[in-house]
Amino acid sequence: MKLMIPFLMAMLPVASVAQSQSGAASGVPSIAIPKTTEVLVIQTPRQGVTAEQIMAVIPAEIRATVKLYLDGKIRQWYSRGDGKGVIFLVDAKTEDEARAIMETLPLAKEHLMDHEYIPVGPLMPLRALIGPGAQQ
Repeated sequence: MKLMIPFLMAMLPVASVAQSQSGAASGVPSIAIPKTTEVLVIQTPRQGVTAEQIMAVIPAEIRATVKLYLDGKIRQWYSRGDGKGVIFLVDAKTEDEARAIMETLPLAKEHLMDHEYIPVGPLMPLRALIGPGAQQ
């Protein structure tokens, strides 16, 4: 078991490349595309928006974000390490579903933030660890 984690870490770049390049010629990946379980949302201030504009809306934004968290719509949220915005893990199965959730927030309603949506799911190459019958 001690060697399993280093093995997985070593295989991650290979598996990621294989997952992204597989089926490039046919258009159909040979490794299954993961089912979206959440959507990663990266939120940054729009160009030209001032800190003062954002701070004027922050009290309402915090209340609305906490409500979405308590309702189970936002699973996790973080400040970016570079101070340029926030990152949310949204409980959504599609980008459109996540967008609909994020558009309810005051900063989005005021058009002060840009959003990048990235659907995420399980790391599919891990299926190889549990055997051939699990490839479905």
